Amino acid sequence: MPQIWMTYHEIADMIGCDVETARAATIQRALDRKKSRDGMTRAKLDPELMGVFIAVIRNADPDLDLAVRELRNMHQAMLRNEVNSPGRSAAG
Repeated sequence: MPQIWMTYHEIADMIGCDVETARAATIQRALDRKKSRDGMTRAKLDPELMGVFIAVIRNADPDLDLAVRELRNMHQAMLRNEVNSPGRSAAG
């Protein structure tokens, strides 16, 4: 499973609270914490906070999200076309 490590400030921005509340939440949730080489303490997000993180990213740029969906749809259409046209070479 992927790991996402965030500073208290990043967590606070993500969940909409102040840094001390974010720090207290990481302690209450018993998240793994470690001090990085840059001197900042980071906490490893649990599955629930990972879900929040992914939702924030998805909503960050709706135009980009739409473009990605359209590319996936085009890819699926091209795969269907390839399956329905056996014997055609890639060179045409």
